[in-house]
Amino acid sequence: MGRFFRIKLRFRRFLRRHSWVATIVRSFTIFSVAFGGAFGFISGALSEHSGYDPNAFAIGVSFLFALACLWIVTLGIRLRLMRRRLRTIAMHNEAMADRNWELQEAEQRASTLFEAQDDLIVLRDLDGLITYANDAYCELAQISRSELIGSTATLKVLEQGDTALESSGTRVYDQKIEGPLGPRWIAWREGLVRNDAGAPAEMQSVGRDVTDRTESERALADARDQADAANRAKSRFLAMASHEIRTPLNGIIGMSGLLMDTQLTPEQMTYVKAVKTSGDALLALIEELLDYSKIEAGKIDLEHRAFALSGLIEDITELLAPRAQTKGIEIAAYVDERLPMQVTGDAARLRQVLLNLAGNAIKFTATGGVALIVEPSIWPNEISFLVRDTGIGIAPEAQQRIFREFEQADDRIARSYGGTGLGLSISDRIVRRMGGRITLASTPGAGSTFEVSIPLAAADTGDVNGFTAPDLAGQSIMLVAPHSIEASLISRRLQRWGAQTCIVSDANVAEALLPERSWHAILIDHTLGTAAMETFAGAARIHATHRIVMVTPATRQDLSAAETAMFTGYLVKPLRASSLAARLTASPEIAAPSLIGDQSLAIEAAAESAPTAPASTPPDKGLSILVAEDNEINALLMRSLLTRLGHNVVITTNGEHAMESWLSARSAGTPYDIVLMDIQMPRLNGIETTKQIRSHEAGQSIRRTPILALTANTLVEDRYACFEAGMDGFLIKPLDREKLEEALAGLAAARHIAA
Repeated sequence: MGRFFRIKLRFRRFLRRHSWVATIVRSFTIFSVAFGGAFGFISGALSEHSGYDPNAFAIGVSFLFALACLWIVTLGIRLRLMRRRLRTIAMHNEAMADRNWELQEAEQRASTLFEAQDDLIVLRDLDGLITYANDAYCELAQISRSELIGSTATLKVLEQGDTALESSGTRVYDQKIEGPLGPRWIAWREGLVRNDAGAPAEMQSVGRDVTDRTESERALADARDQADAANRAKSRFLAMASHEIRTPLNGIIGMSGLLMDTQLTPEQMTYVKAVKTSGDALLALIEELLDYSKIEAGKIDLEHRAFALSGLIEDITELLAPRAQTKGIEIAAYVDERLPMQVTGDAARLRQVLLNLAGNAIKFTATGGVALIVEPSIWPNEISFLVRDTGIGIAPEAQQRIFREFEQADDRIARSYGGTGLGLSISDRIVRRMGGRITLASTPGAGSTFEVSIPLAAADTGDVNGFTAPDLAGQSIMLVAPHSIEASLISRRLQRWGAQTCIVSDANVAEALLPERSWHAILIDHTLGTAAMETFAGAARIHATHRIVMVTPATRQDLSAAETAMFTGYLVKPLRASSLAARLTASPEIAAPSLIGDQSLAIEAAAESAPTAPASTPPDKGLSILVAEDNEINALLMRSLLTRLGHNVVITTNGEHAMESWLSARSAGTPYDIVLMDIQMPRLNGIETTKQIRSHEAGQSIRRTPILALTANTLVEDRYACFEAGMDGFLIKPLDREKLEEALAGLAAARHIAA
C-alpha cells in the first residue's frame, strides 16, 4: 500500500509539473470514450441485423442522456469542492505570503541591526572558514566581506588577555588588536550556535571595543599606584620628620627634667617648667600628626581585647581632673550599671578618642563642668559615650566642618584657644574604623554634647568591677553641694542603688532638713567653705550615720584637725564608684577620720610624704649598659639618666664603634648586660649592628644580650624591622624616665623586654 501511494504521489507531482501532458491525455480519453460510445450505438442501431426497435432506441438514448446529466452534476459538485479548496488554499497562501513578508522584514531588520552594530560579529564553521562577518569586523580587518567569506583570515593580535569560561560554555577573553586607527582592545565572547536545523554548529564570535574602559582602568591603576607611592612617601617623610624633631626634643624634655631635679631658684624653676611644658606640647602635636598620617595611609590597626569599661572611664576622668580643677570646673563620670563589666575592643583607641573629646570640652568650658556618661545605645551590643559640657557651644554652620582636617569652629576660637584642628578629625576616623559614629548636639553659649556610639560586645570573662553595688533600698542620703554636674551624677548612681537622695545647695537649708528623717549618709562638698562645713557637720552628728566630705587633691591639705574629727570619711573628686560604695557600706567605727576615703588620695598622700630625691634609689648592683647614640645631647642625657639610676654606662656614637665595644667586652669576659641601640646612626645603623650581634651570638654558645631600640619612629613597619633584626623591645624618644627604669628593672625577671 505504501509503495502504491508513493507511486501515485510521484505521478501526481509529475502531472503538476507537466500540466500540458495531463490536458492532452484527459482530452484524448474523453474524445475516445464519446466517439466510441456514439459510433458503436449508431452503428449497432442502423445495422441491418440489429433488429431496430424505435422504443428500445429511445430508451437507450434516454439512458445515455441520463448518464451524461449525472456526469455533468457530478462534475459540477466536484468543481464546487475544488473552488472551495482553492479559496482555502488562496487564503492560506495569503497568510503564508504575509508571514513570509514579515520574516523577510525581520531578517532585513536583523541584518541591518547586525551591520549597524559597533560590535564585531563573525561566524566560522568547524573548519575555521568564515561564513559571515559584519561591517565592523570587515572595517577592522580592512578586508571586504566577499574576500572574508570562505577564508580563514584573522585579526592581528598584539596582546592576549586572560581567558575565562562561563558556566554556559561561553569563552570570554580580551585581545589587543591592530586596527586602522591604532591598537584597540576588544572583549570577545565566543560560543557555538546552530543556524539551520540539521546543519552543523558554527562558532560565533562577538567582540566589543573596550579600549576606553581598558585605558581608564589602567590609568586608574597607575593613579592608585602613584597615590600609594605618595602615601608611602608621605608616611616615610612624616616618620623621618618625626625622628628629626624627636631627637632634639628628647634632649629638651630630658635635660629640662634633669635640670628640675637640681637646686634652682623659684624664677629658674618657672623658666625650666615653661621649657618642659613647651616640649610636651610639641610632642603632643607630633603625635597628632603621626596619628593622622597613619589613618590617612589606612595603617591604623585595632585590637580586640577584653577591658573593664568602668575602670577605663574613671581613669580618664582622674587623668583630666587636675586640668579641670585648675580652671575651677568639675569633671565627673557615670557608667550605667546595665552595661557589662567587661567588653571586647580596642581600649587604647577608645581612650584616645574620649581623652580628646573630654580634653576639648575642658578647654572650651569656663564655668560649670564636663560629664562623661556611658549608657546602652538604642542598638544591640552598642554602647554610647556622651561627653557633655557647659562651654561656649558650637554654631550650627560649624558643627559639620569641625570634623574636617585642620578645621575649627571659627578663626576667633582658633586664635583664642589654639590647636591644630586635627583632634576631632582623628577621633572621627578612629570611631568609623571601629564601626561606630560620632554625633554632635550643641547650642552656642549653652554647651555641647558629643555622642560616640561604638559596637562593643560583652567579654566572656568574670566580673572584674572590683566591688559589689550596695543595696541602699529605703536609705536616705543627702548631698550638700552646689548644683553641679558631679552632684547630679552621684545622685543618679545612688538612686540606681536604691537610695532616696536629696541635693541641697545651701548648708543652712540642709541643716534645717536634718531632723526630718534619719539619714544613712550625708555627703558635703568642701567648696561650700570651712565655716559652713563645721557648723553643718556638728549638727549632723546625731542625724547621720556617715558624714563624708568630698575634696579635691588640692584642697585636701586645707582640712584642719577640727574638721577631720567631725567626719567619718573622705572622698576625692572625681569619685570612683568603688570608693563611694566602700565608704557607704563601711562601719563608722572603721571609717576613722585618719583614713583616706579614696585609693587615689592615699597614693597621692604617699607620694607627697616621700622624699623628693632627684632620682630613683639605685639598685644594689648596677647593670653594665652599652648605649649607641650618635646625637651628643641625647648621649649626654642617657649617660646622666642611667648614672642616676646606678648603672655603668659606655657611650658609642655609631654602629661600628658599638660592635667593636660589644666584641671587646665579650672577649674580656665582661659582657654588657643590655644594649640601648639607636636606629639611625652614621656608617652602620642600629638594624645592621643588631643583625651582626645576633649573627655572632648564633655561632657561639653564649648568653644572648638584650637589645632595646632607641627610636623616634613609631610606625608599625619600623617596629617589625627591629623585631626581625633581633631586637627585644623599644624605648620611644623622647625618653620617659619611668619607662626606662621599668625596662631596666624588668631585665632581671625576663629576657624579652617590651617598653
